[in-house]
Amino acid sequence: MGISIALDGPSGAGKSTIAKEVARTLGYVYVDTGALYRSIGLYAYRLGKKTNDASEVVPLLSEIKLELKYIDGTQRVIMNGEDVSEAIRAPEIAMAASGVSAIPEVREFLLELQRNMAEKHNIVMDGRDIGTVILPNAQVKIFMTASAEERANRRLKEHLAKGQEISYEEILKEINERDYNDSHRAAAPLKKADDAVELDTSNLDINGAVSAVLGIIDRKLNALRPARGMAPAVNRFFYGFFRGFALFLLRIVMKVRYEGLENIPKSGSYVIAPNHHTVFDPVAVGAKINNISAYMAKEDIFDYKIAHALKIFHAFPVKRGKSDKSAIRTAIKWLDKGYNLTIFPEGTRSKDGKLGTFKSGVSFVASEANADVLPVGITRRKTRFGRTFLTVRYGKLIPYYKLKVNSLSSSELRHSRDIILNEVKGLIDE
Repeated sequence: MGISIALDGPSGAGKSTIAKEVARTLGYVYVDTGALYRSIGLYAYRLGKKTNDASEVVPLLSEIKLELKYIDGTQRVIMNGEDVSEAIRAPEIAMAASGVSAIPEVREFLLELQRNMAEKHNIVMDGRDIGTVILPNAQVKIFMTASAEERANRRLKEHLAKGQEISYEEILKEINERDYNDSHRAAAPLKKADDAVELDTSNLDINGAVSAVLGIIDRKLNALRPARGMAPAVNRFFYGFFRGFALFLLRIVMKVRYEGLENIPKSGSYVIAPNHHTVFDPVAVGAKINNISAYMAKEDIFDYKIAHALKIFHAFPVKRGKSDKSAIRTAIKWLDKGYNLTIFPEGTRSKDGKLGTFKSGVSFVASEANADVLPVGITRRKTRFGRTFLTVRYGKLIPYYKLKVNSLSSSELRHSRDIILNEVKGLIDE
């Protein structure tokens, strides 16, 4: 089951606009439930049916086939093979949608479609009863509000931008009527879920509202994550001595500069994901991090007896190019015990200094362990005298829920992996 974000609230509160941007930022699927009801309302309206009359609307449901498709990153609503994405936005269809949404059979008709999407994907879904009826177990529920007057102003601007002539008074009247109908209907009335966070957007612009919603999501999902401490203090004490000595030796060999130290978490365990240049990278990356790390290393390294000494530093083998369930279990075990986990997603050192292809294992482990990821960019250059200069740049922590993988589908794994890859690439490009 994926992560579900439920955004409820009255018409014109900005749910759809904000939900789309939040979904884009998180890399989640956006589900516009209002578009589904509008489509049924459109179908009944075109046939001249009373859209608030169950006896006229229910018989039509067997004739309607709805699909949500994503074309060039934009959600399109397909009804019986026709793209109705624009047609359903007409003012009269908004009222038709309010009418059909009060019919229990219509809501039941759409319920399975909406829940199936939540089962298969990480989603942001907006509507009026998402947190109370459609997705009562959603991890995050937000109830968005705004004054009727502010919502009318917003709608007026939308219509004028599209060249549609309508007065402010007409829109305000429609909004008040719809608010009353939605909150007084017998089937799934508009109301705030008991565990929802209320957000008033009256005095917020789009960017402010999106930031507020993302902040709520971040706090809610972090609260749900299993609490993790750090590796035992005694171990960290001795590890600190070794780390300082290793860094001293490293600086004899090459000059190391550190940037982004403020991005290193002061507590908790997480996955560290650097690019890979030299055999000194594990020491260089870990030197400024207080917590101890375990290391995932390619299996053939352990063919050499001397390499078994690495196990003292919690290194363990992983089979390259395969789904190594044993290695994944070991990785999660170290994270659960409070240690960090360092994975070099390229799988091997770069021979030409360029960033190589990332493997998907790093995002899968982070997702399965609910662990955040610290991206690290390492750049190397040599002087004409042969001395190596190394810059280690720590990026901002990537929240685990941005990497949530619900299945082993190649598309999900690639998307999750590319989030980390792009962060590391940005640190190198700087």
